[in-house]
Amino acid sequence: MNYYFAPMEGITGYIYRNAVQRHFPYVDKYYAPFIQPNPKRVFVPKEERDILPKNNEGMPLVPQVLTCSADGFIRAGRALEAYGYDEVNLNLGCPSGTVVSKGKGAGMLADTDKLRVFFDEVFSVEWKAKVTVKTRLGVTIEDDFLDVMKVFEEFPIEELTIHPRFQKDFYKGVPRMENLCEALALHKHQGTPFSICYNGNIFTKSDYERMLDRCGTDNIQSVMLGRGLLANPALVREIKGGAPLDKEELRSFHDDILESYRKLDFGEKNTIFKMKELWNYWGTIFADAPRELKKVRKADRFSDYLPAVDALFRIGELTQSRGYEP
Repeated sequence: MNYYFAPMEGITGYIYRNAVQRHFPYVDKYYAPFIQPNPKRVFVPKEERDILPKNNEGMPLVPQVLTCSADGFIRAGRALEAYGYDEVNLNLGCPSGTVVSKGKGAGMLADTDKLRVFFDEVFSVEWKAKVTVKTRLGVTIEDDFLDVMKVFEEFPIEELTIHPRFQKDFYKGVPRMENLCEALALHKHQGTPFSICYNGNIFTKSDYERMLDRCGTDNIQSVMLGRGLLANPALVREIKGGAPLDKEELRSFHDDILESYRKLDFGEKNTIFKMKELWNYWGTIFADAPRELKKVRKADRFSDYLPAVDALFRIGELTQSRGYEP
């Protein structure tokens, strides 16, 4: 089984990824937050900085592209190949209303004819890099994911990551495993060439085991973890049979990230904001210290934030993630 770290916009940038690689080097690949090519230039400076090889040394990184333009995807892919990347991932899973309204992300799943035309153009050129896809089941529950799968199966996609929710589900409720199992049965029957990666609601080792029981170990070759791995950065280690996360290593991880952001001179409030984004996830695995966690979340100066973090780590105890609802 392969284990991937999902891209999370604004959170899993190169500062965070490098800290994960130093403290919890258990994943096989990291997927970078999406790039949105436009007619004027492929990357904006922030996007380019995040995927520059010098900022990701020794890290198995895959850039992700969000676009409904085949030309835009090809231009981005060529630029990423020039940087030495051997895989380019297409985002067909982003459920954001702003993204979908522009026909991007999960919005591309609404019209399978247009999706087919997109891939026709993308694969009309020769690729050095592998092209992989991350998808949802469709836009609404009325959509038939088997129709989308049939389009994918027409093209030399290397790997398909499936998040078994519709766009309208966002991240709420439980994944729609019935739809996924139906698609996996068809995929196995037809013997299509791409491998399958599962993504969605893996917060604990038990969640992972239940997913495999439901999907079948021969149907899933890889697992992409997002919110669960943000909450518990040792989750892959636990899944592999290793030790659970302890407070000391989480504190060291926290301090490493904080110091890296401070070195960038983001400014006090911006740095604390970045850390509080992570506490939205870490907070789900802390018990017995609700007052201290509240103080961490309210802090906007280091003089308040640092003592609150000290108290939280001193008083709180780690428990299994309860999941996260944005």
